[in-house]
Parts: sequence; C-alpha cells; structure tokens
Amino acid sequence: MDNFLLRGVLCVLVVCMLSSSARGRSDVLELRDADFDYLAPEQETMLVKFYAPWCGHCKKLAPEFESAATRLKGTVTLAKVDCTSNTETCKQYGVTGYPTLKIFRNGQESSSYDGPRSADGIVNYMKKQAGPDSVPLQSEHDLENFINNFDASVVGFFSGTDSSQLAEFLKGASLMRESFRLAHTTDLQLGNKYGVTYESVLLFRPPRLSSTFEESVVHHTGSMSITGLRRFIRDNIFGLCPHLTKENKDSFKKRDLLTAYYDLDYIRNAKGSNYWRNRVLKVASKFSSQGLLYSVANRNDFMEELEDEFGLGPSDGAELPVVTIRTRTGNKYTMREEFTRDGKSLESFLEDYFAGRLKRYVKSEPVPAKNNGPVKVVVADTFEEIVNDQEKDVLIEFYAPWCGHCKKLEPKFTELGEQLYSDPNIVIAKMDATANDVPQGYDVQGFPAIYFAAAGRKNEPKRYEGAREVKDFISFLKREASKSLVLNGVKEEL
Repeated sequence: MDNFLLRGVLCVLVVCMLSSSARGRSDVLELRDADFDYLAPEQETMLVKFYAPWCGHCKKLAPEFESAATRLKGTVTLAKVDCTSNTETCKQYGVTGYPTLKIFRNGQESSSYDGPRSADGIVNYMKKQAGPDSVPLQSEHDLENFINNFDASVVGFFSGTDSSQLAEFLKGASLMRESFRLAHTTDLQLGNKYGVTYESVLLFRPPRLSSTFEESVVHHTGSMSITGLRRFIRDNIFGLCPHLTKENKDSFKKRDLLTAYYDLDYIRNAKGSNYWRNRVLKVASKFSSQGLLYSVANRNDFMEELEDEFGLGPSDGAELPVVTIRTRTGNKYTMREEFTRDGKSLESFLEDYFAGRLKRYVKSEPVPAKNNGPVKVVVADTFEEIVNDQEKDVLIEFYAPWCGHCKKLEPKFTELGEQLYSDPNIVIAKMDATANDVPQGYDVQGFPAIYFAAAGRKNEPKRYEGAREVKDFISFLKREASKSLVLNGVKEEL
C-alpha cells in the first residue's frame, strides 16, 4: 500500500512539473549569434523581433508578440534576438533601435515589418505573408467570399493564364502583399456583375463602409504597370472616411487626418456605427479637395492615446463623438464644441482649421519651479524660450525615463553641463520626449536623441552622432559653437 501511495504521489509531482513547464514554455523562438544562421533557414516565413531587455517599447510589445506567436503557431514562426548579448546578428541586419522587426523567408531577410504592434494586428499581417502573393479565384463564390472582408480588396480580372497583364499584376502583388489584400481570376465572366468586360483591376471597399457618398467599387483606368497599380491602390484604398483601428493606424501616419471617436462597433452595431460616420462623410464631402483625410474610430480602443496625446478624458463628448486632427508634421487640434447631429459644429471646426484660426494642442509637463541646474530641464511649453533662443547655442538630449542608454548618459551629460555652466552663450538641456511633444524638425525615433541648435540657425537643428563621453561632446561643441567655449570658467581660444 505504501508503495502504491508513493507511486501515486510521484505521478502527481511529475504531472505538476510538466504542467508548470508547459505554462512557462514560450512559442517565440529565441535565436542567438551561435544558431541564427542555421535555424533561420528552417523557417519558411519568420518574423524576428530584435530587442533590448531594458527597452520600454520592447516590454510593451512582449505580451502581444507572445500571444501572436501562439496563434500563428504552425503557420508563421515568431522569433526574438536579444541585441545586448547577440551583437553580431543585430549588427549584420543593421539594427540601430529597439524594437526592430524584420520578416525573413527561408533564412533571407525579406523586408522590414511596418505593421501593427498588437497581437491581432501581427496575426492578421503575418497571415498575409504566409499565403500566396495574390489569391487565385475560381468561382463567383470565391470572389464574393474574398471581397466580403473587413479590409479593402484588390482583384484583377484577366483573360487567361498567359495574359501579359496578369504577369504584371502578379509582379506588383509580390511587392504589395504586405500592405494590401490582392486576388486574381482568369475568368472575365466573374466580373460581369461589376461591369467587367475586358482585363481590368477593381478595388472593393469593405461592405460595412458602404455609403451613398462614394462608390463601393473603383475601376482602375490607368496603366497596368507596377507603378500604376501602386498609385491606383494608394489613391483609393482609404476612401473618403475609413475605419481607423489599432491595426491600421500606422498606414495613416503620413496623412493629415481628422478622426471622430465614438462608441463604434461594426460587429454588434453596424447601423449605429454608420450613423455618426455618415454625418462625418456628409461634412467631409464638402471639403474633400483640401487635402485632409477623414476617419472614424472606436473611442475605447484609443482612450489612452486621446488622454495622453490630446488631453481628452472619458467624460469628454459623453455619448457624442470627439474629434481630433493630427497633421503629418505632428500638429494636433481638438474640436472643443459639442458634435451636433446636423454636422454644423464639425463644419465650423473645419472652416476654422483650413483658415488657420485653430490653436494647436501641445502636450507639456508643468514648467519647473526651479531650473538652475547644470542641465536645463525643457518642457514643451518652454521649448521656444530655451531651445529656440536665437542668442544661444543649445545642445539638447531627448530621453525616455525607462531608457537604459539615457540613464548611462545622465552623469556624463551632467558633468558636461557643469563644465560649461559659466558659459553665457551655451545651454546644455534635456527633455522627456515621452511626456512632452517634440517640435517639428527633431526626429526622435529612439533614445537618447541629441541635437545641437545653433544661435541664429534654430530652423536647422543638427543631430549629434558622435561618441558620448564628455570629451567627445566638448570636441563637437568646439567645432560647432558660435562663440569660444568657456570651460570651467576659462575661455577657450578658437
């Protein structure tokens, strides 16, 4: 009996250990310098995350990446490389910031990943990578299933497999598959319902976004070349008022974009979702030629961004849409007037925007009560006063509180400020780029980002690319400063 009980206990322990091991096992393949070159070719399609353990953006991405890896298991491999301990691999693939995501096919780098960073977005994006460049359609059922999708669809109709137009379309599909859904058929009759009588390409907008303000199907009338196809898709893919999501938001970064946020839900309440969208469309159609793109979005999906980037809380707008504009240069505006059902308030807001009467919204930390340290603290509201002072040279560091490189730089930057503290012509400064809007002209994609704004030339900030020791900064400033440096109270000779 004792032996029986002992065996039972041992079995339970083994099961528990196996269960614990299974829970801790990751579906993200970990690659190192020693095994990258022979493990990567074993994966037909692979998304690799190059990261640093201290990186805040990397930590935020990690659970989404892990979830996506589990859902894509057996279809696409997701892998990761720690660049702090695998420097050779990261150097080989030109990794300079974190996280960097790249797509590999059979061990060869295919392209950079520029898709969404959420689990849903990664899954949807990478599923497209695993299938054919263009989906072949054999029947009307295939066609209707393909175009009845959450995203827009591009379909080529051709006369046969030997069509030169088809060959050109497939070349374009291989280059554009990462961004668009593409399909083709060699049976022209499948397009009869949509007015197809000869070889052509049609763009089908998502059925849920159908409206009386624009065509649901757009015919390509230009060249069938890759350039012509790309231009046709680019000019028509969004329509007049697309549905902005966390997955597709990066596609709009280079556009001046107005967004109406409300309780939008195309799964549970398509009619209610289109109620407010139609009001945006009605007003947008009056301003459609002025270069602004319009969109609608679920407020809850973007609540963190609305609070952080536009100062809008959950109570703003209540049951009505809240409206923002973000330009490609980073300028931000909010509609403070209540959204009216007749659209008049939105129309008035747009008239003020196009007339240049709106005041920009700027995110800024409070102005420091005391700011006499060797490194001046700059916030968005004091940037003009301190950094754009035409009488002084300014070396400014844009940092993130969680950034390991920034923490390592801090004592050196402080020492630099101390050595130049008595120089009346130069300012050593820093700004938390996560808590303040970074002005136009300063490209801050990673941390720390260091710029030199010379006296009298504030519209030409120069990025500092040198080493980060105090002596290196001083050598740089001796070359770039408008006047001789005063180091430790002693004026240097030019």
